[in-house]
Amino acid sequence: MPLVKFRPPWRRGPLRRGTDVAQSWMALATGLLMAVAVPAAGVTAGQAVYAASQRQRTEWHRVTAVVTEEPPARIGADRGGGAGARVYATVRWTAPDRGVRTGETLLSPGVRVGARTTVWLDRHGALVRNPGDPVNTVAVSVAAGTMAASTTGLLLFAVDRVGVRLLDHRRHAQWEKEWAEMDAQGRHHRP
Repeated sequence: MPLVKFRPPWRRGPLRRGTDVAQSWMALATGLLMAVAVPAAGVTAGQAVYAASQRQRTEWHRVTAVVTEEPPARIGADRGGGAGARVYATVRWTAPDRGVRTGETLLSPGVRVGARTTVWLDRHGALVRNPGDPVNTVAVSVAAGTMAASTTGLLLFAVDRVGVRLLDHRRHAQWEKEWAEMDAQGRHHRP
């Protein structure tokens, strides 16, 4: 049996107080908002991240760079090519304006000086991270959507709980007042 039973706010009863009606309307509004806002926030955030990633993919381009400084050796590094086995190394590339530039990028630890590698540049010719493959883009978009939906749901739930706490505080104050009045009436009628 649930701890709190939903009572439709439009039902009347002799024991229903204004705070009870307000709490019922608040529960109904919160439920409807969650049903609409949570999925909308998730879809909006996921689409925004996906669109930004696609925009980066079209604006960025890759060029071939030459390793100018050997990356430092990593003790216990996995040589399997995983993301954890990458280190920063200095590379040199030719920018779109034909100027030669250098910068640091992530490479495998076994890369030697003079080796060629692929780096990504933005539209200004500055070195940027790898935009990732389409599968990673979708995964990041889904994760962002899930986080946005969860945050929206938790925020709505927290607002509802704060509202219930305020209504409970008001309800308890009303009870105290009514008990004090009943106590005063009882004392007045005593012989």
